[in-house]
Amino acid sequence: MKINWGTGIVLAFIGFIAFILYFVISMSTNKKYDHDLVTEDYYKKELEYQTDIDKLENAKSLTQDITYKKTPEGILVSFPTNLDYKKIKGKLFLYRPSNKQLDFETTISLSNTHLLIPDKRLVDGRWNIKIDWQYNGKSYLFKDDLVY
Repeated sequence: MKINWGTGIVLAFIGFIAFILYFVISMSTNKKYDHDLVTEDYYKKELEYQTDIDKLENAKSLTQDITYKKTPEGILVSFPTNLDYKKIKGKLFLYRPSNKQLDFETTISLSNTHLLIPDKRLVDGRWNIKIDWQYNGKSYLFKDDLVY
């Protein structure tokens, strides 16, 4: 049997489709390539995104911003010193992009203008930090990426 150029093109398409299907199926079924969503309730969070934008704008209006630094004890988060730390309420969320099991959330409870995230709760690598806090009824948001 002689293979002409039309048959060659069809065979090339079939080979290409088989090649793509093999990789799609292997990536979908292999646990090594298992990736999680950032949050389980992604669509709900997307609808609330405008409130996050408003909180970020409120944070820009502050004279001092939240700062953090790595210490031997962990990460030391410093709130603005010109605010009364007793009136600061909110939550701190640390998200680990590479491992969902390492994510954690804690309530902000201050005895001074600093909050310490203990070293034992953190693993070396990249983290996303999000601090959603309120002061005198006004909401603020701080977001950043850090490498521990």
